[in-house]
Amino acid sequence: MRLMQVKTGKGRQVVATERNRSWFVGRYKTVYDIANAAIRNKTTIARTVKAAGEKGAADPVALYKAGRVLPPIDHPDPAHLYVTGTGLSHLGSAATRDSMHAKVTGAAEELLTDSMKMFRQGLEGGKPAPGQTGVQPEWFYKGDGSFVAAPGKPLVSPAFALDGGEEPEVAGIYVVGKDGQPFRVGFALLNEFSDHVTERQNYLLLAHSKLRPCSYGPELLLGGLPEDIRGTSKIRRGKELSFDQPFLTGEANMSHSVANLEAHHFKYEWFRRPGDIHVHTFGTATLSFASGVTARPGDVFEIEAPEFGLPLRNPLAVDKPHKVRIRQL
Repeated sequence: MRLMQVKTGKGRQVVATERNRSWFVGRYKTVYDIANAAIRNKTTIARTVKAAGEKGAADPVALYKAGRVLPPIDHPDPAHLYVTGTGLSHLGSAATRDSMHAKVTGAAEELLTDSMKMFRQGLEGGKPAPGQTGVQPEWFYKGDGSFVAAPGKPLVSPAFALDGGEEPEVAGIYVVGKDGQPFRVGFALLNEFSDHVTERQNYLLLAHSKLRPCSYGPELLLGGLPEDIRGTSKIRRGKELSFDQPFLTGEANMSHSVANLEAHHFKYEWFRRPGDIHVHTFGTATLSFASGVTARPGDVFEIEAPEFGLPLRNPLAVDKPHKVRIRQL
């Protein structure tokens, strides 16, 4: 089952899709409400959706085309939604996987960069046995709910940015219960939009490069994450494609297990605050920037994988310059 949120004349509604049939969900107006009801009633989201009844058939494609699609989960107070992520977690494409392994496993420790050392650590200890915790991944903060653009809406790059490029990823979506227990709601496609030129200058600038908007959805996939996900990442420039490459994700293509990435995120008490939403993205190995493509304002990023239903599309825009004046109190 997949869920999406849409704007309606009366506010908003949830749309559910299962076996090529879509309907408006009764009783609940948001996925956040559905998740909290499932936690409260100690049941699953899918069962909660089915128990809520139906309010008529829905057409997700038409709703998307009409610009009515919202992020598939959000919080009434955007400050209580965290967007975070992990990097150096993917093995690369099948064509480059063997060479990457040889490069990091055969090299002496002192010859590796810090990034390659961390990648090797993931290869060696990122998938621990069930119940155990493996090595720590790279981790970064992306922003809160105010950084999130709805599917179909622009990703706005700040005027001072040196670049604005896509990163096609899958994110885990979580809600923290009243007892501080994180609950996984599902998974969604996410464009982890970043400034790769800034990051390339010095890896210590990674934190700056990640403080950019992102978008996830349009649909939220319930249940477990498929083992081997094969999607496509495109940049549309008018009627032309300036970039079109496959991307691989799912644990079969990762050096860390999802459970290990989750364990290292939620081990921090501050990330177990009751009521908060966490959107935690798992990384990628496909970037148009790595292929020498520079996105331009007006280009449309498109990320798609069959398991997730509708593609995630966002045009690129650039913000006007802002002068910041610090006043003395």
